[in-house]
Amino acid sequence: MADLAVLEDPKMRRVNEKHGDDHGVNLGKLRALAKQLKTQQDLSRELWATGDTAARLLSLLICRPKAFERDELDTMLREARAPKVHDWLVNYVVKKSPYAEELRLSWFEDPDPVVASAGWALTTERVAKKPEGLDLPGLLDIVETEMKDAPDRLQWAMNHCLAQIGIDHPEHRARAVDIGERLEVLKDYPTPPNCTSPFAPAWIAEIVRRKEAS
Repeated sequence: MADLAVLEDPKMRRVNEKHGDDHGVNLGKLRALAKQLKTQQDLSRELWATGDTAARLLSLLICRPKAFERDELDTMLREARAPKVHDWLVNYVVKKSPYAEELRLSWFEDPDPVVASAGWALTTERVAKKPEGLDLPGLLDIVETEMKDAPDRLQWAMNHCLAQIGIDHPEHRARAVDIGERLEVLKDYPTPPNCTSPFAPAWIAEIVRRKEAS
């Protein structure tokens, strides 16, 4: 915790707080500290228990993803209110857990939109890597009826799933693009030069173009 306090930068905290992340630690320096510590599951749990955002991010970098029980991961996700902690927990830990599919199904329809967004993120992973058994038309139905009015983080996760279906499944591409064009979700999102817009029709078109060019 003392090492993390030394890494705290007030300017970076102000930037991060605009995105809902209450920490001021440079993530490159945080990763360097994690590299020094190596994998330490007990320390990881202790860091998580502090409730401090920077400590929780470090915790996720030094843990053993497969060492967590299903209910432990469920509790952690519900505690992870900072977007970066939520994102790292899902991507670095839950996706590598033997309980990933069980949690995906449990979280997908959770009444808490932040928890549900994790279910959608895990679904997007399956759309890309293991779509067998998924009801893709059914997912598009949900996106079509619910994405426009969904809370921000759930909307973002649904939009990513919509784009992934369009990118990876040509038979559903036209419908995915049509849904994106009609709903106009993230159409005006400020996108830096040389970055791909999160607006699904533009995102789909750009990634498909790159795949076809490679």
